[in-house]
Amino acid sequence: METRNPTAGRGVRGDPDGPTGTEGAPIATSRWDALATSAEFRRLITAKRNFIIPAVAFFLVYYFALPLSNGLAPSLMNTKVIGNINLAYLFALSEFVMAWILAAVYIRRANRVFDPLAAAVRRLAERMGVRA
Repeated sequence: METRNPTAGRGVRGDPDGPTGTEGAPIATSRWDALATSAEFRRLITAKRNFIIPAVAFFLVYYFALPLSNGLAPSLMNTKVIGNINLAYLFALSEFVMAWILAAVYIRRANRVFDPLAAAVRRLAERMGVRA
């Protein structure tokens, strides 16, 4: 059994003689391209990239330090700190804390830097007539 859209090949809202909705596509695409190449949008992308890449690199190094330390320096990681709690347990728990700290730093950066830049991009998009 074949399933087809009953309005396929028809214009907007099923009108067979109406526009198909693709005539405005090049204009909309060129507006999106202009927005993507604007200084405001480039500043937003650069600011995000300058934060996210170092943050991800730091977290990956921090995350993989635990298994590497356990494998390369087991006697150090087995050092008792409090009762039966050793450095490996503390380091593993610190990864949860570090994830929350990175999230808090990102939220702070987003509120102070990314959101104002994104607002500038939205204002530019409105002036250009670009809609989501």
